[in-house]
Amino acid sequence: MKYILFSILLVLNIPTASADWYYEFSPEVKKAYELILSLRLDEAQTHLKKEMDKNPANLASYYVENYIDFFTIFINEDFEEFKKLEENKAYRIGLLKRGDDNSPFHRYMLAEVHLQWALARVKFEENFAAAREVKKAYGLLEENQRRFPNFVANKKSLGILHALIGTIPDNYKWAAKIMGLKGTIKQGMRELKEVIRYSRTNEFIFEEETIVMYGFLMLHLGNAEGEAWDVIRSAKANPATSPLACFVLASVAMHTGRNDEAIRLLENRPEGSAYHPFHYLKYMLGMAKLYRLDQDADDYFLAYLRDFKGQNYIKEAYQKLAWHSLLFNNGTEYAAFMTKCKARGSAIVDEDKKALKEAKYGPKSNPLLLKARLSFDGGYLNKAADFLASKTANSFAETRDQIEYSYRFGRILHKQKKYDEALLNYTKTITDGTNHPWYFACNAALQSGLIHEQRGNPTAAIESFRRCLSMHPDEYKNSLHQKAKAGINRLKR
Repeated sequence: MKYILFSILLVLNIPTASADWYYEFSPEVKKAYELILSLRLDEAQTHLKKEMDKNPANLASYYVENYIDFFTIFINEDFEEFKKLEENKAYRIGLLKRGDDNSPFHRYMLAEVHLQWALARVKFEENFAAAREVKKAYGLLEENQRRFPNFVANKKSLGILHALIGTIPDNYKWAAKIMGLKGTIKQGMRELKEVIRYSRTNEFIFEEETIVMYGFLMLHLGNAEGEAWDVIRSAKANPATSPLACFVLASVAMHTGRNDEAIRLLENRPEGSAYHPFHYLKYMLGMAKLYRLDQDADDYFLAYLRDFKGQNYIKEAYQKLAWHSLLFNNGTEYAAFMTKCKARGSAIVDEDKKALKEAKYGPKSNPLLLKARLSFDGGYLNKAADFLASKTANSFAETRDQIEYSYRFGRILHKQKKYDEALLNYTKTITDGTNHPWYFACNAALQSGLIHEQRGNPTAAIESFRRCLSMHPDEYKNSLHQKAKAGINRLKR
């Protein structure tokens, strides 16, 4: 195989000696990279081909080309396509390994390709192979940092890894130790902040990537919704011309109580033959409209199910159609949609697992509590409170509904910054719900910790976060535990 590859390289007039290879973000490569971040993948490939034909020894072309495969796999979720494109990875790694060992781009580009393929593998539950990719990437980046401490791009990737490694639960730290992975959330966030600060006064091609990742980490790990929104909005990418920018801004808007803004962004999402299809945006618009209790929310879930051929969020889309039926059609189609929820899609992500559990075992959501829940999730706090104001926990016959009532009211009061009342409702939720399989008590403990943290009481906050980690609900456990772990790490001195 080595001789075959060598012959091919000779025919293509590509250098074989490491000294002949180089790394240049030429105008063609830069343009391709910008087009990729706008999901104009075919145009990007055209620019890369021009560069490869003209300058076949420029390794930056092959590195940037890997972004095209990554986004194609990550968005399409087509396993056969994934296995086919995997052949490109081996070829690119082979080329990148021929690069100049004395360049900071040598290990950086190799590491980035491994990281992108790690994320792609997770989509198809190739978790062991993904872990190996992460280990390789981490080792390359750590060595690169030692050899080239002033190479800013390296700190961008290491910062992301260090922050994520910091969220690994205690019972899995042994695996991270065996793999040689070290890092904390604070360390990672500090590194990313340094990169962003550098990019403000220096030309830095990865500025947008860094800002987006920092914003997402601030949102999900840093308990800083306002800062996350401000950071994401500071990015230069235009949501009217980039589906990825639309996705990022709308995602953060939906998580920070700016649902109307998310709907505006998603309704004006860029579409057409120039862009790689990103059907998930239809699903997001369906969710945002359901949060606002818009009757046409079902149109977007149905469009997503019609057009998307991947595996994730299929079950949840059917679940949300069942909820829509409860709210607007007296539940006449609830059973039919839940039957499809059980039969179609995969149960890999937490949202699909939760949808499948509801479809299999119930219970059917109480319409009033469902309206309060959706309104709260959309940031419509007064509307959510109005749904519950005339009720008490005893207004509901089912134990689950009674516990959910306390939990929902606690969440609403928390967002309204009525912290003492919120804590009373969270305490009742924990007392009544700890021994049940639902997630209410676990998240109530997490949210109690966040209140104590905001009030400057780290001891009480850590106690609440540990209480969260002691519970093992059937739903959302991984994400709740990750946030609790992140909270503990933030407060450790």
